[in-house]
Amino acid sequence: MTEKTTLLSRVLPREQLEPHLARAVIEEKLRNAIIDGRLPSGTALRQQELASLFGVSRMPVREALRQLEAQSLLQVVAHKGAVVAPLIGEDAVDTYDLRILLESEALRQSIPRLDADDIAMARHYIDQLEGDNSHAEIGRLNRLFHMALYAKAPNQKLLRLIEVELNEEERFLRFHLSSMGVGKLTQDDHRALADAAAEKDVDKAINILTGHLGKGLDTMRLYLEGHAANGN
Repeated sequence: MTEKTTLLSRVLPREQLEPHLARAVIEEKLRNAIIDGRLPSGTALRQQELASLFGVSRMPVREALRQLEAQSLLQVVAHKGAVVAPLIGEDAVDTYDLRILLESEALRQSIPRLDADDIAMARHYIDQLEGDNSHAEIGRLNRLFHMALYAKAPNQKLLRLIEVELNEEERFLRFHLSSMGVGKLTQDDHRALADAAAEKDVDKAINILTGHLGKGLDTMRLYLEGHAANGN
């Protein structure tokens, strides 16, 4: 048994899944393990081994892997099959620039349709972010906060594209906070964004969002520059 096989079996204890639930459960378990770093970049996810671990045929495993590939969490590599994707890709900066465009448009569409309950939910996520020191929860709550403000955008394809990008950021955010030893992040931008949304001030909200995402873009550039300097 190889080292990566041993890692896979440690991360995903053997169990017997109900066939009708298998695809969704396998996808969720693998996604969580990738995002929280238990399955690091480059880990091979072999269909037969996963099928054995979950007590199912290879079909639901194959379907789950396809879903994770669509979410940019896996890559298919020649002679290796599905492997966990790099933490951030070579085009990460371009992707982040695209996020700013997509999320600004979602905010523009969504804000006029947000009601008091939507704003209350966004503020609830901010309160949870203020009080939580878990890197896993910070990443999840950050994603939920942003989606709460975008959710009323009528363009569903736009929202699906944004959620894929937020899933990638959730993984990077967990890693970055952990590597920096940071317990929590300031919520000033999030509070200002929620306030602007509550006031139905679309232009102000987009300006705040652009500045907020720009800080994340700077963090990503520094990460990539550091890796380039180290020859990684």
